[in-house]
Amino acid sequence: MSRNVDLGLYLVLDAATTPPTSFPALAEAAVQGGAMIVQVRDKTASAQALIRTVRAVRARLAGSPVPVIVNDRVDVAVAAGADGAHVGQDDLPPAAARAILGKDRILGLSVTSEAEIETVDPAVVDHVGLGPLFATATKPDAAPPLGVERFQAIRSRLKLPVVAIGGIGMDSAESAVFAGADGVAVVSAIARSSDPRAAARALSTLVARARQARGRY
Repeated sequence: MSRNVDLGLYLVLDAATTPPTSFPALAEAAVQGGAMIVQVRDKTASAQALIRTVRAVRARLAGSPVPVIVNDRVDVAVAAGADGAHVGQDDLPPAAARAILGKDRILGLSVTSEAEIETVDPAVVDHVGLGPLFATATKPDAAPPLGVERFQAIRSRLKLPVVAIGGIGMDSAESAVFAGADGVAVVSAIARSSDPRAAARALSTLVARARQARGRY
């Protein structure tokens, strides 16, 4: 698995929104609709339970090039054979996470303010999750929303691919890309849709159209 992944449509499987037993089916539907990377996030699961969940998602996506990464739990990512991990500012320092993951797995890092830009080392981290861009109810402890102008200012100082996260749905995916994001991370826009595959297809189309309009491709 290459560490250079297309962040276009990034699905976050969140246990606060979706029962972990439903993660594999939801991941499969989203990938069929165009999701390009899948993150497993369960803040309360034991290590063993999370390993089982990650393995179940990977098994459901067997044969797909879409990487599966684990939120926070770098140890679980390795134990479950995941493609990488995503850490926040209060988790393991990126250098420590990289040491555990090894050189071949993907590592993402959350950035929520200008002060955190200095924690991004391109030699260690592969991409940045920047946000929340807009207000979000999905993550109760999320930082205050950046808004478009502040997002653009921070993004301009980052030398890595950036996925926008926070309050992004059908009505705001294109705005995120026009603000400089290489892709968008979503939770409820897919998980709470009556047709996750169709929702993913619509979102991936919006992102592709916005990237083309922005002159990225």
